[in-house]
Amino acid sequence: MMSFVARRLGAMALTMLVVSMAVFALLELIPGNVATMVLGPYASDEQKHLWLDAHGYLEPAWRRYGAWLANFLQGDFGDSIRFKVPVGDVLWPRLGRTAILGAAALAIIAPLSLALGVLAGMREGSVLDRLISITGIVTTSIPEFASAVLVTGVFVFWLNWLPGASTMSDGFDAVQLVLPVLVLVLYDFGYVARMTRASMIDVMGTAYIRTAILKGLPRRQVILRHALRNALIAPFTVIMLQINWLLSGVIVVEFFFAYKGFGALLLEAALNRDVFVIEACAMIAVFVAVASQALADIGYAFLNPRIRFGVVD
Repeated sequence: MMSFVARRLGAMALTMLVVSMAVFALLELIPGNVATMVLGPYASDEQKHLWLDAHGYLEPAWRRYGAWLANFLQGDFGDSIRFKVPVGDVLWPRLGRTAILGAAALAIIAPLSLALGVLAGMREGSVLDRLISITGIVTTSIPEFASAVLVTGVFVFWLNWLPGASTMSDGFDAVQLVLPVLVLVLYDFGYVARMTRASMIDVMGTAYIRTAILKGLPRRQVILRHALRNALIAPFTVIMLQINWLLSGVIVVEFFFAYKGFGALLLEAALNRDVFVIEACAMIAVFVAVASQALADIGYAFLNPRIRFGVVD
């Protein structure tokens, strides 16, 4: 088991190294482009040359990459072109706000989708199963911007229950999180519920479950002790992969509700060619994606004895 974990962590580190090379090559391999974005299109060639020399961009590419990677590992992402402050001063608060939004959404998505998926899988073909399946398909088919317009029209303009923006200008306000979280839950819970349903149906049809039921074991005991754990293996992996989506895939939701989070920061950086913010956001997003995948693999190994006891080792 330890060798399995070590291999996953090693693969994670190797992936991050490859991604860092790609990010550096795409955004910093041509120093003149960086100087133009920092100094503006009207800077003279002499000004660009002086800036490049002062910031080490005239050094060989391999040496610049080493210094760039070392600065990243120390948390030095450079200075934001748009905000005129160190990137970390802008990045970490935005990342924290998105973490709050994502955690609130995941805290609802996970139990809701698992419960509905298990109920649907236990009663395949029933009215409840069809109702849950249709609801999940419909909500997942509606893009975030459309459901955001819908819930805003209902809860803001019609019922006048909730604020239409989530700027948090007066400090943290849980009420302002309701609509963004609702949009994320509506879009995502159906997908996870459908995956859980399919997994539950597959497990309920296995020979050991049928044998346990035929031997007279209570159905509740068979489901809770035997079927449920195996049925949750696949949904667990899917839920872990939602963490990356809740970090960088919520740009539409954050932009619609004026929520100052990580996704909105990435969009602002792209629109303003803020190269150092783009680099930091890209590396953070990839790190979360790779880390969540590694944790999903490790968690899968704990849930699946065939991996834990060395069948794939």
